[in-house]
Amino acid sequence: MWRFVAFIAVVLALGAAPATAQNRFFVVNHSGQQIDEIYVSSSRLQEWGPDILGASVLPAGNQLWVTPSFTDCVLDVRVVYQGGRTDDRMAVNACSISRLSFGSGGGGVAQAPGAGAGAVIGGGPSRAPAVLGNPSFVFINGSGVVIREIYASMDARGGWGVDRLGANTLGPGGQIDILLPPGMGCHTDLRVVFMNGAASVRRGLETCTINALNWR
Repeated sequence: MWRFVAFIAVVLALGAAPATAQNRFFVVNHSGQQIDEIYVSSSRLQEWGPDILGASVLPAGNQLWVTPSFTDCVLDVRVVYQGGRTDDRMAVNACSISRLSFGSGGGGVAQAPGAGAGAVIGGGPSRAPAVLGNPSFVFINGSGVVIREIYASMDARGGWGVDRLGANTLGPGGQIDILLPPGMGCHTDLRVVFMNGAASVRRGLETCTINALNWR
């Protein structure tokens, strides 16, 4: 029997309608590679079913908020990286996690007993307190307009790198984790491009001691 995942809603954490189930979580791409496909289903079923990303992708350093339509807590999750390599997290207790990380860049986050392999325990969409020396932070769109591109670099003189939003946009009030390598410094350069093409740059932001940055 095909896994019943046709109604899974995958959205960025930017104001999706709340669901009654408690099995919602972030899929976080710490791998350094683009994720092209994501599959999510109840562990009691036998087939993966459709790719919930569809025509979208999940760039390295980005995350997606997944809201299953079913109420099962024990889920299986598979990601397929660009190039075809797969990574599975089986029997994840999604009702006791907030983030499910893929890749080796998770920063040594602890896993509580009973959680599925690779599960990061947390309190929901909000971010845990910042750790000194870790420049990663939550970017919040407080501008009142839609943002189409976000770039973050520890030193933009060497290039801005990839657009953190990929094929997505970030509406007013929306948020996204900006994942940066710990131990590489605390000063971050940011470049934001709005839907009308206007760009705004801020350099040398000290991000090791903040949880979130509200971009206005």
